[in-house]
Amino acid sequence: MLIALFADIHANRQAFEACLAHARDQGAQRTVLLGDYVGYGGDPDWVVQRVMDLAEDGATLVLGNHDAAIGGSTDGMNVEARVAIEWTRTELGKPARDFLAALPLTQADYDRLYVHSEASDPKKWTYVTGTLEAANSLAATQAHVTFCGHIHRPALYSLSATAKMTSFTPTAGAGVPLLPGRRWLAVLGSVGQPRDGEPAAAYAIFDTERAELTYLRVPYDVEAAAARIRKQGLPTWLAARLFQGK
Repeated sequence: MLIALFADIHANRQAFEACLAHARDQGAQRTVLLGDYVGYGGDPDWVVQRVMDLAEDGATLVLGNHDAAIGGSTDGMNVEARVAIEWTRTELGKPARDFLAALPLTQADYDRLYVHSEASDPKKWTYVTGTLEAANSLAATQAHVTFCGHIHRPALYSLSATAKMTSFTPTAGAGVPLLPGRRWLAVLGSVGQPRDGEPAAAYAIFDTERAELTYLRVPYDVEAAAARIRKQGLPTWLAARLFQGK
């Protein structure tokens, strides 16, 4: 079975549509959404409605920190993020807000764990920026593979039976076998706001039969996504950074 995994959509309709279409072309049979459906981008209502439709079709979903901020606090967020959240609150109706508020922090599926940030304390929204945070996450679960997002940059970590950590940046389009003798933390890139210097939207496909993970990049209409941000009166930096991928 092929599972398409998406993280950090951030109200970017153009990027999300492009990734969903690409996943269908790849033959993906299941969908997993790792949070941050809103924030930064100009189409939060459309994205949440699409996510709700996917949930009705059986998609697996978890909560992201920007989603939690819709009904909670924006403490810890930068000025642009706070402005976007405050505006998004006015754009979402009660059904959409209730939907986000009800999402779980984690979901377990066979030998896989899904979480937005990391597994040791999902409510803290810790960024996995290196082996220390990755090791803490891996120590908190016995799942063979933990999938997460949050940092907007693809990365892959593994832990051997002798507690040896490895880490590397995966190459888009190259399948990585997630060997059974190790446990893995797969950090997805961002669909709607990549921050690794590459503007193309990022997502991944996991082949459960082959235990192989492939990171993918999908070009999309960045100008249209940026235009939506500008039209909504959001900070112009949120539009400009889409072209830079950071």
